[in-house]
Amino acid sequence: MRRLALIAITGLCLAGCGASAGRGAGPVSVVRTADFGARALGPVRVVHASAREPLARLVPGAPARSTFLNGIAVNPAKTQVYGGDRVWLDRHAPPVRVPAVVGAFPEPFHFGSGGKRFPVRIECASVGDAACHTTEDRLVAAGVGTAAVAGVGGTSGKEVLRVLVGPWRIVGGDPALEQLGRGPTLSGVFVRPAPSGTAIAVLNAAGQTVRTLGPGDGLVAATRIGDQQPTWAVTGVDEAGALAAARALSAGALRDRFAAAVVAGRGVVSVP
Repeated sequence: MRRLALIAITGLCLAGCGASAGRGAGPVSVVRTADFGARALGPVRVVHASAREPLARLVPGAPARSTFLNGIAVNPAKTQVYGGDRVWLDRHAPPVRVPAVVGAFPEPFHFGSGGKRFPVRIECASVGDAACHTTEDRLVAAGVGTAAVAGVGGTSGKEVLRVLVGPWRIVGGDPALEQLGRGPTLSGVFVRPAPSGTAIAVLNAAGQTVRTLGPGDGLVAATRIGDQQPTWAVTGVDEAGALAAARALSAGALRDRFAAAVVAGRGVVSVP
């Protein structure tokens, strides 16, 4: 009953609540890595940003292709930073456009983007199953707060962050996530799920398959359509894989990963 009441309350908030007010000055963390987060290029720096500080002035020389603010790709020349934000710069080849990454978790759910925190909607293949509950619990534990929970089938938008939870055969038909089936050039995620949903090929930076996710293996990835807020996938080829992915939703497990696979016997590994 508690969860059902929570769903109803937060659902009303999604319908009637806008983004929170912009934040002010404060510390901003700056992370520099290479090769899709595989190598750290120095320690994390903490700099002070005034309210609406231009990113290009705060972090001179930030490359436009591989600059993320709270896990969302941005153009430094057109982006403003607020206290609490996380700037991540990665130097990599090939120059694939990656619209969103998971390695800044609990961002963008915690501070959002553009100085605004957006409502979060968890869409589950089976509302009330273990993967759905675990995803909700992980977000709460990360300080995100409550999120609306509903069945799969909602729409993307500029004012809501979505997390789709469940086997790929169910969540993969979402308009945002179906981009993953067309390869990293479109989605920015280095995977290629089988049309049947029975396997998910994990690719390296050259687009070659390096492993195949099967039963019990999970995937945590994020992508984006246009100027909508990112859509996250907490998935696998089956229910056990989706649960494994949900259990990986923590800052420690996802840190500096563009996407993450949960592989039986190996734990969480970076994608690519």
